[in-house]
Amino acid sequence: MGTTSTPEAEGAVETRGIEPVPDSERHGRVRELFPTWVAANISVLLLTMGAALVVNNGLNFWQVLLVAAIAATVAFGMVGVLSVSGKWGGAPGAMLSRAAFGVRGNYFPGAILWVARFGWETINAVTGAYAVLTVLRLLFGIRADNLLIVLTLLAFVACTYLVSGMGRKALNLCNRYSTYLFGAFTVMVLVYLIATMDWQAVFAKKAGTTAMVVAGIGTIAAGGISWVPTGPDFARYLPHSASGRRIVGATVSGAALVLVPMVLMGGVMAVSNPKLAGQNTDPMSFLGTILPNWLAVPYLITALVGMVLINSLSMYSAGFTAQTMGVKLPRALAVSINAVISLVGGLFMMLVAKDFIGQFITFLTLLAVSFSAWIGVYAVDMARRRALAVRYDADSLMTIGRSSRYWYVGGFCWQAMSAWAVALAAGLCFTKVQWFTGPLATTWIGRNGLGWAATILLAAVLFAVLPRPKENVPARDEETTSCRIPLREG
Repeated sequence: MGTTSTPEAEGAVETRGIEPVPDSERHGRVRELFPTWVAANISVLLLTMGAALVVNNGLNFWQVLLVAAIAATVAFGMVGVLSVSGKWGGAPGAMLSRAAFGVRGNYFPGAILWVARFGWETINAVTGAYAVLTVLRLLFGIRADNLLIVLTLLAFVACTYLVSGMGRKALNLCNRYSTYLFGAFTVMVLVYLIATMDWQAVFAKKAGTTAMVVAGIGTIAAGGISWVPTGPDFARYLPHSASGRRIVGATVSGAALVLVPMVLMGGVMAVSNPKLAGQNTDPMSFLGTILPNWLAVPYLITALVGMVLINSLSMYSAGFTAQTMGVKLPRALAVSINAVISLVGGLFMMLVAKDFIGQFITFLTLLAVSFSAWIGVYAVDMARRRALAVRYDADSLMTIGRSSRYWYVGGFCWQAMSAWAVALAAGLCFTKVQWFTGPLATTWIGRNGLGWAATILLAAVLFAVLPRPKENVPARDEETTSCRIPLREG
């Protein structure tokens, strides 16, 4: 049976892969999600993005606060809602996606999600390496050269790989203590800024346009949207009775606790130092200018721990995606593929490419659109299952042959595939980045950076209006429900 494996309780290192978690191992608690999503947002890049809202979008203090609050609520609200499917099916999001797209059709959106993970992990690795280099410069006056860049990047990727390879228990433990540590230093930075900033200048800044506010929401929300497909991965150990509302609440509150003040701090810093938004090659060095060394160094170190955890969470889920794509390796070894790619990509960005922030914004924009098509289809599939009490079948999720309930037509759910493909193409048409401008990028949707929202809506509407897919129900499964997940708990 696909659902048998070594129980997680036997050791600290998680051995379970993509197979659904049986009831006997559903010992997770909703409150564990709070530090998980706090840790997922411990990124100093949020400071740079907050500064960009002031310098590039022309927003004032209150508009930056509004953008951060809305972006956190919208993006991680979606993460929380779709995470509920994890406790329904006890499996990673990339695995549950087979129920919507078909066991073969799932390879197509899965491939895009997997490739996007490579990019996200590369961005995180480069940011972490720059943090190490900044600490070395501030403490010891060591200037970066190519050899030091290679060594710091290698060390960061190695730490990420080790933590992510250990699995859920190690991540939960690290997330809990990093939340306390980073929270304490963030409060110290906030106090320092309150005491030293020219608040008259901060509040005297004129408001920006509504269009720039809307565009800013899309930019900040893009990072959160990238976590939506992985949300179920962290909820799959929750018991069936876990509250869906509490899952959403823990997800949004955990993310907002870090995202909102970090973005706002970046905006405040940009008033006194507008160059903060233009650190194109090294996004970390500005902290040595804005903050004194006694505060900048420990803050960077705690942020560095946070970035290791962000990348570990991403690689943890990437291992599941790799297994879903047919990589026949244990999850911990499947993670190694992403580690190697992020190392190679990071070396390119640090040694060859020059515009880190520009590439980062481009990546976030494309990431949001590519994930949004999957979100629209997956959300409608979830809504149908809840409304009709159609259960996820554990055996069928693990079966890639004709006997699977999710075989549909030749292994493809043509309704889901069609909605996904059309929405993805439309979303790219609304997109404008450094090296690509879609034919609809000059429309109101394109100018306001709402391509991701249009993509979600179009995918959802198309999948909803197309004929409802009919699952294959083998006779042997008609009376067997022990492995299927009841949806009555919400």
